[in-house]
Amino acid sequence: MPRMSPHDVRRLDRGPSLLCVSTDPPPFGDGDDPFAGLPIFGDLARLFAQQGNLGWDAARQLALSVATDGGQEPNVDPLERIRFESLARVAELQIGAATGLPASRGGLGITITPVTRGQWVTSTLDAWRPLFEALAASLQATDPADPGPVPGDPMGLLAPLMKMVGPMMLGMTAGSMVGHLARRCFGQYDLPIPRGSADELLVLPANLDDFGEQWSLPSDDLRLWICLQEVAVHSVLLVPHVRARLDDHLLRYVSSFEPDPGALEQQLGQLDLSDPTAAANIEMSFSDPQMLLGAMQSSAQRALLPDYEALVAAIVGYVDHIMDVVGGRMLTNYSMLSEAVRRRRVEADASDRFVERLLGLELTQATYDRGSNFVDGVVERAGVEGLSRLWESERTLPTPNELDAPGLWLARIELPEA
Repeated sequence: MPRMSPHDVRRLDRGPSLLCVSTDPPPFGDGDDPFAGLPIFGDLARLFAQQGNLGWDAARQLALSVATDGGQEPNVDPLERIRFESLARVAELQIGAATGLPASRGGLGITITPVTRGQWVTSTLDAWRPLFEALAASLQATDPADPGPVPGDPMGLLAPLMKMVGPMMLGMTAGSMVGHLARRCFGQYDLPIPRGSADELLVLPANLDDFGEQWSLPSDDLRLWICLQEVAVHSVLLVPHVRARLDDHLLRYVSSFEPDPGALEQQLGQLDLSDPTAAANIEMSFSDPQMLLGAMQSSAQRALLPDYEALVAAIVGYVDHIMDVVGGRMLTNYSMLSEAVRRRRVEADASDRFVERLLGLELTQATYDRGSNFVDGVVERAGVEGLSRLWESERTLPTPNELDAPGLWLARIELPEA
């Protein structure tokens, strides 16, 4: 599980410190401070109260600092904007011809905008904020069967702190994760998460150039590839019932975590407050997302996963197929390029894997293989005409069993509607 390093935490150059005793009024009001006599915990409570429910300002600040390594980024070259503007037209025409799907709302055309890592961070945090807020709400949920702290139990003092810690540190964790993703992602759909209602797609030239240098890939080919890829995903997510189903799965998944206050209680209960390093140890504990979120996968999430995973696998398998058809025709180096990209996407680092688990979107090699096997099976049996029915209606979306048996899917969609 990824950790937000002390270096990441120190990047926050504004706001109250975890290690300084504040003279502000107690966050619980006069005479009702459960942390009286424990200034470290009192300071933490004040910090969380000042940051708000999700600590969004601190999350944004941390994400920007991680993405830019605390430095200044050069602006995107205006020539890059012109370059991507022309590639957007090509990608829209080619993907539209291969999928039969519109790539924009109302036929107004798409815009592919090259951005800096900092700009990508700002857009992504705004787009994903509803998901993180839903997750924060689930972490604050109280189990009605929980009798509450036992009178006289010193660990009961941690209950108010634990109620604030999860959402606050979720914001910090979100900032750290999005900042790290900004240093790796090529566009906005590395994770197939719908965004807003605009037909503007964001790409990251800095990351494309870094990757191209590592693999000795032609810059022009790599830019055309990312445009084709982003437009292909965008076209699928524009299908109203596909987007509605995926949005529903995402929101239901993040809203169904079951908080585990015992995780934080156990971690903090092991600290020796008389130890001079106690404050530093607390800070390190707060950099562990797994402990801080204290979130366990619930039975509701486990029940949701089969349908959720089947939809995601169908999307990524379909997009890979379209890329092979269009990219193979347009890019002379497509075979080498696709091999490099597909190897990279399943060699994700800890930050990628954590955000995938947090959102229920674990894009492993097995996920891509499952989707590709389904699409290949449909094409073998019914050609591209059969595959074109995949996004026809909500009824034609494959079930988990059908994803592993494309013949069953083809047989079902031929049946008359009940």
